[in-house]
Amino acid sequence: MEDFYISQKKSDNYSNIISHYHDYNDTGYNNTNATGDYYYADELDISEIVTCVIISISLPLTLVAIYALYSQLQKDHVAPIYIINLFISDLIQLCCMIVKVTQPYDSVTQEVFFYIYYFGLMASVGFMVCVALERYLVITWPLWYHFRRTIKTSLVFSVVVWTLPLVYVLPFLFVDAFKVSDTIFAFFLLVPFPLLIFFLVGTLKALSASRVPADEKRRIVGILVLVLVIYTLLFLPSIIWFLVDEAQYDITFSELSFTLLQFSPLADLTLYVFIRKGAVDKLLASVCRCRMDIDDNSRSSA
Repeated sequence: MEDFYISQKKSDNYSNIISHYHDYNDTGYNNTNATGDYYYADELDISEIVTCVIISISLPLTLVAIYALYSQLQKDHVAPIYIINLFISDLIQLCCMIVKVTQPYDSVTQEVFFYIYYFGLMASVGFMVCVALERYLVITWPLWYHFRRTIKTSLVFSVVVWTLPLVYVLPFLFVDAFKVSDTIFAFFLLVPFPLLIFFLVGTLKALSASRVPADEKRRIVGILVLVLVIYTLLFLPSIIWFLVDEAQYDITFSELSFTLLQFSPLADLTLYVFIRKGAVDKLLASVCRCRMDIDDNSRSSA
């Protein structure tokens, strides 16, 4: 998908760009003979191998996580709606990645799933912000959050998050607005970054005055730190790519930035560990136990 964007910057003709993306980026068609006919490559492209590994790991685990969260909702009457929607957006990305790997001949199908993929990606960004905002309110405004938090409110916010990515997709239905869409996408990725930093810093400042139990505080801080780390590692390169013209013509950086985006569904699964009660304490306990074992072994050997 990265080559699509590189081509996108060099041409104003929409159909030619889509055609070039399919011809150049699809592994099965990236070689031609003298007559211009396509033949299949003997070896898989590295990016395609990475995509297959991400799909094979993320798809079953995401389905299991959604089922577990739904079971938790039925049992405890707790609604982790934003997390569930985040995993659903990841499923959309994974399904589109499967289509990309299978390399359908129909260019219209490839084009449709291309935009569906980025629709799911932008939705996942929105739900990451919602998850961080929810944890921030638990610490900084606990009473307000306790009385204002309802399933209806969460559903309304979820509908808004699912609607916002359409602003990125809809311009293509009317005009060949690549520059406009690039600006929208860059803005959409850039805005959550300072928000996530604000949520983490504000939570850390309010921890001492909060009456939230200690284990809950650790889980909340762990989730906020994890969301910020995921966003920084996976999305910051793409933000740079969209904002810096030189980066858009750097093939290596382009491949790296858009390959990192594909790790988003896999990285989001780590949030499931932190939302489970006691999971963070068990993780910290195991780390401390391993640390103590290493120290004991070093002392005994000395």
